[in-house]
Amino acid sequence: MKILKFRRKLSKLILSDEKSTTWRLFDDKDLSVGDEVSFVVWEDGREFARVKIINVKETSFDVLTDDDWTGHEKFVSDNVMYKTFEKYYNRSVNKNSPVKIIKFEIL
Repeated sequence: MKILKFRRKLSKLILSDEKSTTWRLFDDKDLSVGDEVSFVVWEDGREFARVKIINVKETSFDVLTDDDWTGHEKFVSDNVMYKTFEKYYNRSVNKNSPVKIIKFEIL
């Protein structure tokens, strides 16, 4: 089973149904519609949900649509968003970086 890690604060948003979309850069898991995925807390590795991927879209940050933002947490600025993802991936991120928009439902 494929595994995706989330910071503890994001796991709480998922469990409360406030977050139903995740954005992934440099997808090394080949996430696809229909995949069942285990979501684990990044800090301790504990599973907190099993989900099914219901939609996948590949795009870049500079052309995100309102639909891409649905179910995803907001950022105070684009710069904060890029810095957040740079911290997660330890790689440079900018408006042209590819991003995979993944919508899911909890099983």
